[in-house]
Amino acid sequence: MMNDIWTEYLGELNVKLYDYFKNLRPKYKTAILSNSFIGAREKEQDKYKFEDICDFIIYSHEVGISKPNKDIYDLLCKRLELQPNEVIFLDDVKENIDSAIEFGIHGILFKNTEQSIEDIEFLINSKH
Repeated sequence: MMNDIWTEYLGELNVKLYDYFKNLRPKYKTAILSNSFIGAREKEQDKYKFEDICDFIIYSHEVGISKPNKDIYDLLCKRLELQPNEVIFLDDVKENIDSAIEFGIHGILFKNTEQSIEDIEFLINSKH
């Protein structure tokens, strides 16, 4: 039963998005913000090595706040040492994106990998 839950939770890796995200460093600070439960950090690290490709990961079960609560976006910005308008946030849940945008973060709703990468690149390039 637990193995089925973890298999569903971990899903399949989006290799193209993983590689794109990994290659944003070291030029940009990167983080993962995950609504999660106990064991997620260890299971994800074992399977995907997420901690190796970003500056840090915020797991909701560890900090006691989850998306779309704006306090989690505040924590994210503080840990990144960036202002909300300097942060790009990608998520596949519209409610999380809407909340991040209300907080002042640039939110991108994941529809597919190509659109997500294009939208991120557009925002990065519009900053220069």
